[in-house]
Amino acid sequence: MTTLRSSLMPSLVKTSPFFSYFTKIPWIFPGQNTFRASLQVHSRRSTVFSKNILKCSCNSYFSIHAARYLCTVALASTSSVHESSASSTDKISNRSRKKALKESPERVLKHKLDMCSKNGQVVEALQLYDEARSNGIKLEQHHYNVLLYLCSSSSSLETSEDIDVLSVGLSRGFEIFQQMMTDKVSPNEATFTSVARLATARDDPEMAFSLVKQMKDYDIAPRLRSYGPALFGFCRKLMPQEAYEVDSHMAAAEVQPEEPELSALLKLSSDVKKADKVYELLLRLRRTVRQVSEPTAKVIEDWFNSECAADVGVKRWDVNEVREGIVKRGGGWHGQGWLGSGKWRLVRTVMDDSGVCQSCGQKLVCIDIDPKETENFAASLTKLACEREVKAEFNRFQEWLERHGPFDAVIDGANVGLINQHHFSFIQLKRVVYQMRQLSPTKRMPLIILHRSRVTGGPALNPNNKRLIESWKDCGALYATPHGSNDDWYWLYAAVRFKCFLLTNDKMRDHLFQLLGNNFFPQWKEKHQIQMSVSRDGLKLHMPPPYSVVIQECENGSWHIPTATDDDLETPKQWLCATRATDTSSN
Repeated sequence: MTTLRSSLMPSLVKTSPFFSYFTKIPWIFPGQNTFRASLQVHSRRSTVFSKNILKCSCNSYFSIHAARYLCTVALASTSSVHESSASSTDKISNRSRKKALKESPERVLKHKLDMCSKNGQVVEALQLYDEARSNGIKLEQHHYNVLLYLCSSSSSLETSEDIDVLSVGLSRGFEIFQQMMTDKVSPNEATFTSVARLATARDDPEMAFSLVKQMKDYDIAPRLRSYGPALFGFCRKLMPQEAYEVDSHMAAAEVQPEEPELSALLKLSSDVKKADKVYELLLRLRRTVRQVSEPTAKVIEDWFNSECAADVGVKRWDVNEVREGIVKRGGGWHGQGWLGSGKWRLVRTVMDDSGVCQSCGQKLVCIDIDPKETENFAASLTKLACEREVKAEFNRFQEWLERHGPFDAVIDGANVGLINQHHFSFIQLKRVVYQMRQLSPTKRMPLIILHRSRVTGGPALNPNNKRLIESWKDCGALYATPHGSNDDWYWLYAAVRFKCFLLTNDKMRDHLFQLLGNNFFPQWKEKHQIQMSVSRDGLKLHMPPPYSVVIQECENGSWHIPTATDDDLETPKQWLCATRATDTSSN
């Protein structure tokens, strides 16, 4: 493997920028010069024609005007014919150029490789590559990237009884990458990531990390997926120092690890008995993930059940210092390290409505949101909304809010009207609006956000629904978002603007909400989102919990870790409660 790495590394010399293929094609506009020449010829012909007429009837007033008329008609008619001919030729030429480009060997190869990628066909893609090379077809960045992706994913994409697809994919992948460098085709982030995966598949995370480092030479910013092969490779091989170096490199590149990366580092630290690192990573999970998946919960359980976990911790600590640490950090953790001694007692449990652990009796805290963070979040949300919505329309909505606000709650009308319904139900929405009004300390009507199509067509045409809609409009409780808009921006902004409750069962996990970041937004959502369930007993509103659903470190040294269970609102969330099995003393 050392020989392989040394043979590849020297070839990674920075190449020239991307080739501008289309700039080399002379752009010809057919008919341009021909049209100008034709116009001159026809102008001369028209002049001769008019002279002949004048010669025959020079004393006739009518003849003179007839000559002028016929001259004008002839010129206009001839020009029109040639303009039409030039335009037609132009269109045909454009179509021919597009057709030629579409049917070029490079474009046909791209289409076939894309289909191989879609269907996970590694062997067929390699055959296409060999044919293209033998036929002298010039491969570009996209061609190489598709091939490298397929080779690096060969273990999971395609199986064959006759061919060892994994071995073929790995060996040919390095060969293809070498050829790409030889051809001086500029790589991008996807190129390096695929080759890093090839390296890790050959049990060489050192090479995978080396490739990430070389991205800087090409002015390429690494992404989270770029680091994955090296990080997971080092963790799998129990190489802590190297894995921690990758983690540090990510931090320097401002790449935020997510749960899979943090979970892998946590398992590695637990396996090699690095208790301080385990402590640090639990707190990083707290900030980034808040609720852990089942695989991560298993890693945490393995740690607390280990002998190393039982051996670490102080028997005596300064209670006041721990409490000050909790207050200083906003609640929910003190950051003083492992407290207590002896084996841990691990239980899967739930919290009651007030946040008291049903296993150890410890009460969880509600972590306050920094007002400054809320202001920054609102400003960020406004900026994003104005970038993705028609700015004038969103500004109009902001002005409307200033005139009709404040509100104690905002309702995502489309979501509420469709919960457990085949068709949009104004009756269900009306009931929810009534319940929300009753919850308001001022008995103020909540703000209902509906798309304009919902209030102008379909069920809205029913006379009873029409009257309901008009009553909401009259009291300033309904805003209809314009056509072509995404009403998510509107109801979210209004709830943030007035720091009020938001009623929606939307999980707010899609691309739009990912733009808002993974740090503050989950905290805000946890404290402001009301959800709803419908059963035989009627509508039930699920208010935000009076405690924070996040990993919490208590002042007595115990831990409570929430798990990300299913979305059943009626099922209590499962928590992992970790307390010392023996009594601990403190000063």
